Amino acid sequence: MRLHKIACLAVALTLTAGCTSYKNVPYLQDPEVVNNYGKEIPLYDAKIMPKDLLSITINTTDPQASAPFNLTVQTPLNAALTNINTTTQPTLQQYLVNNKGEIDFPVLGRLQVGGLTKNQAEDLIREKLTPYLKEAPIVTVRMANYKISVLGEVTRPGTFTVSNEKVNVLEALAMAGDMTVYGVRTNVKLIREDADGKREIKELDLTKSDLVLSPYFYLRQNDILYVTPNKTKAKNSDIGNTTTTVISATSILVSIASLIVNILR
Repeated sequence: MRLHKIACLAVALTLTAGCTSYKNVPYLQDPEVVNNYGKEIPLYDAKIMPKDLLSITINTTDPQASAPFNLTVQTPLNAALTNINTTTQPTLQQYLVNNKGEIDFPVLGRLQVGGLTKNQAEDLIREKLTPYLKEAPIVTVRMANYKISVLGEVTRPGTFTVSNEKVNVLEALAMAGDMTVYGVRTNVKLIREDADGKREIKELDLTKSDLVLSPYFYLRQNDILYVTPNKTKAKNSDIGNTTTTVISATSILVSIASLIVNILR
């Protein structure tokens, strides 16, 4: 009877431990927090930052009128000889935003685009072009190097380019193949640098649904996500080192014992 009670207690403790650990696994466990949120959540729009690489095209009904504003990159001689029998489109010049948030645009000169959204930058360039064109041009601005990095306990860590200039934390983890079983869902670190060079590390709890309402839910260009390993992974890492040490010490002791036995014979 006593053994039966001990067995039941052990099973209960095991189940309790299992439930406790399970609570730390699913994402967004309290969706009612978001569903009952009364305020309107604004749509995310990325802002241009220093070291962004911009692709800017100007289109009008008269291609010759917009040609001075669409600089192309000169094709190297070797590449031109290689592709002499193929038809290729010219590559447009891309513009690197300097530390002051400026780009050097043809004809218009220095333009302050840092801190603007893509649409705001398009409006600015369109306004600046008014004296030079007879019609309102179609201005398209794209961020050519919008990328984020995911490190730590994920299946495929790495740096990923985002073509649509919009990615949230969960999408970034999906790009990296999601967390491994050793990833801590309640402590994912977001490393971010703003336009002034100020860095911050924000701890995110992915088990809480209010993450969706956080200003850190959508990632900015060059953001880094680091998934912290749990204690189990840390212990497993230590096991290898400890085991190697124990085996080495045991081998030395066996060798000494063998030597002593041979001497005493």
